[in-house]
Amino acid sequence: MILGGLFLFISCADKQDLHQVSERNISFSDGWSFYLGDSLKAAQSKDWRKLDLPHDWSIEGAFSQDNPADLGGGYLPGGMGWYKKSFKTESTNKQLFIQFDGVYMDSDVWINGHFLGNRPNGYITFEYELTPFLNPEGETNEILVKANNSNQPNSRWYSGSGIYRNVWLKSLDKLHVASWGTYITTPEVSQESAKVALEIKVANQYKESKTATITTTILHGGRAVTSNTSEVTINQNENKNISQNLTVEKPKLWSVDQPTLYTAVTDIKVDGAVVDIYKTTFGIRSFQFDLEKGFILNGEQVKIKGVCMHHDLGPLGAAINYRAIERQLQIMKEMGVNGIRTAHNPPTPELLDLCDQMGFIVMDESFDMWNNTKTEHDYATVWKEWHKKDLEDFITRDRNHPSIFMWSVGNEIQEQWNEQGVATAKELKAIVQSLDTTRPITVAMNPPVNMPNADVTTQFDVEKASLNPLAASGVLDLIGYNYAHNTFPYHQQNFPNKPFIATETTSGLQTRGYYDVKSDTIKRWPVRWDIPFDGGNPGNTVSAYDQVSTPWGSTHEETWKIMKKYDFLSGLYIWTGFDYIGEPTPYVWPSRSSYFGIVDLAGFPKDVYYMYQSEWTDKDVLHIFPHWNYTEGDSVDIWAYFNHADEVELFVNGTSKGVKKKEGDDLHVMWRVPFEAGTLKAVSRKDGQVVLEKEIKTAGEPATVKLTADRTSISADGKDLSFITVDVVDAEGNFVPTAQNQLNFSIEGEGAIVGVANGDPTNHESFKGTSHKALNGKCLMVVQATKKEGEIKINVSSDGLKDASILVTTKK
Repeated sequence: MILGGLFLFISCADKQDLHQVSERNISFSDGWSFYLGDSLKAAQSKDWRKLDLPHDWSIEGAFSQDNPADLGGGYLPGGMGWYKKSFKTESTNKQLFIQFDGVYMDSDVWINGHFLGNRPNGYITFEYELTPFLNPEGETNEILVKANNSNQPNSRWYSGSGIYRNVWLKSLDKLHVASWGTYITTPEVSQESAKVALEIKVANQYKESKTATITTTILHGGRAVTSNTSEVTINQNENKNISQNLTVEKPKLWSVDQPTLYTAVTDIKVDGAVVDIYKTTFGIRSFQFDLEKGFILNGEQVKIKGVCMHHDLGPLGAAINYRAIERQLQIMKEMGVNGIRTAHNPPTPELLDLCDQMGFIVMDESFDMWNNTKTEHDYATVWKEWHKKDLEDFITRDRNHPSIFMWSVGNEIQEQWNEQGVATAKELKAIVQSLDTTRPITVAMNPPVNMPNADVTTQFDVEKASLNPLAASGVLDLIGYNYAHNTFPYHQQNFPNKPFIATETTSGLQTRGYYDVKSDTIKRWPVRWDIPFDGGNPGNTVSAYDQVSTPWGSTHEETWKIMKKYDFLSGLYIWTGFDYIGEPTPYVWPSRSSYFGIVDLAGFPKDVYYMYQSEWTDKDVLHIFPHWNYTEGDSVDIWAYFNHADEVELFVNGTSKGVKKKEGDDLHVMWRVPFEAGTLKAVSRKDGQVVLEKEIKTAGEPATVKLTADRTSISADGKDLSFITVDVVDAEGNFVPTAQNQLNFSIEGEGAIVGVANGDPTNHESFKGTSHKALNGKCLMVVQATKKEGEIKINVSSDGLKDASILVTTKK
């Protein structure tokens, strides 16, 4: 395959299908060899494992209290890993670069024994030029990468280990647009027209000056809408910034509901021949954070309804997969989410691409700590040497994404309480503004207002409150609140000249499918973040009624009731959209993943998901819970989330248990009824007319499983996934909400099982196994296609249950 003039051959041992994704980039993620161990010398005599990237070796390991990552890392192993790959070239008249989207962590890279560099940050994208160190054409070259995740703990959540993001080769003429070399802004936007300003960084690495014609054409839907051409002379070994201004008539504006994208195609010609083509995706929109009206997008008030997201993909670990990220965002969008916070690090580029395409308001976050450590071996140990370079690369890489509306340069920074933090914030702000002036800068502070009493049920006393030094300094453009929801209504008194954003809220706790006997009591676990927790439900489970939160947080309803009342509250990012590996607050071992998610680790919604759906979407919603499998005479609390209706009536076996209406700021209604086996039915009505009906039947003994694929046809590209939901059902097909059966999985055809999960934070079975226990009737299996077309037959068996299977087809 031609790389813009550089021809690559892959040796027989590492033969792969190269995938050219643009005129400049080729995927370099397939066909690697991997060795896990400290000594490269020892590795020479070992068999290296063949694999494709992205890869996370930690997720393949066993859960153990002895692993030094401890509870923050989900009790999974770290260590040191080595990756290598061979390739050949013909014709070296081009420059060849290798780009890593992320390596966790402390990576070293060599080409043919030449050391290219070290990058401690496990989340940053970086590249090296290979050209000076390539062997003569036709000879084998070898890339070698060391990822060192031995010094632990180094993270407060699960990081994963290895080359867990994609790798790219870039073949460039010596005259080219530099990496991340365009900066696109839209300084004037209206319904009639939009001004589009480009700054283009062109690198000339020839030994003589070059006169070039640089043309940028803006495309929409494949059609050219405007263009601009510049004639420039670029001196030898010079990087030159070129400005171009264009006008788009009648622009289609990017919004959360219609995320319209444009493409700027910049081509460079010398003597009439094209030497480089560089494409930049962008959107046209205007926005502001207003002191009175909150967030304004294209002239309209929009409440940010966001969630925080850690980077792991549940049973897939940290190894990124486009379809897995897309599925997470689809689940969030279905709930009504319109915002994503990349907590607490630079995200994978694929996430931002999808947020552009799907319409999310992104808070892009760079750091979880500055100078002061939070864990013994974290980023603070290299902060002084690396933060400037990392922040510059982060902003330059991401600044053209239309989904990004604010930069966060820190999360719960310890220095926010002193003047050192103010000085550091000024430095970081100057770095950001040297590269992008179009977005406000914030820090997620905990909290910006010092509350005299940490009890979230206490009424906030504005007279007794004080501001922390960073918040009071005026450095930040947006005041970011982590928790402290009782202070939200007083923001304008505390910060009369600064807009508001709730950078992190709630920290509600639930285990999917578990319910306490009484749901009308609020519980705060643990008593304090630094005091070990001893209590709660047996088996490290938390009630799935919205009745439990951390003491620094709130239940979901508590925060949303305040947020929805005030226009000046621009929005919130809930902790968290999905459960994630590590940080199993309030528990420690045997818990190994979080309870914070609105959706569990397998991707199954918890009940509170439907509260948000009833509040955040226009679709008709009626959700009743819990299940209807109890003991005769048990007293059961039945909750209903609903919208577009005046009332809900509950029936047990046809007998009405009463009509309930929301009173005041209620977000749900409740009945306490004795259990009678049979049918639980809810009917919502508007003006006496039925809106929706929902039924839950008492299930019998487990008899078989029902298999549901999110997609029954996937791409035969070696990457695409089908997510198979496994529901345990009785002989009549009723879901069995108490089933905990051990399920066994097998597969035939052109696919592989790459993940299994059930959403249980205490389960220690491997995410990479072929057997997994159901949690409250549900389990998930993730199937990946090979590169051959065909069929995949997925089989599920369990002792005492009838076998079941499902077919998934794969196509090129």
